[in-house]
Amino acid sequence: MKKNAFLLGIILGIISPMIGIVIFYFWKAPSAPFRYFLELMLNNKTLLTAAISFSLFINAVVFTWCVNTRRDKTARGIFVVTLIITIPAIIYKVFFR
Repeated sequence: MKKNAFLLGIILGIISPMIGIVIFYFWKAPSAPFRYFLELMLNNKTLLTAAISFSLFINAVVFTWCVNTRRDKTARGIFVVTLIITIPAIIYKVFFR
């Protein structure tokens, strides 16, 4: 796969928020089982917002790195995934909790 590819951006845009959630877990609740942490996060609006924000921050770091290294197609893929994650998260936070 090319280093500057839209598909690579999609893949990075999906993986980096997952890594962000795992880092957030180890930061906030390392002694709790991960499954319990996920359930707690889904039932606690504040914790969910913080986790999504942190995971999108990790995505922003990867996006910025791609922009600064002129990997524009990859950055575009990351941006698309960021929008796909952010819009439902905002709708969920505003209307369903």
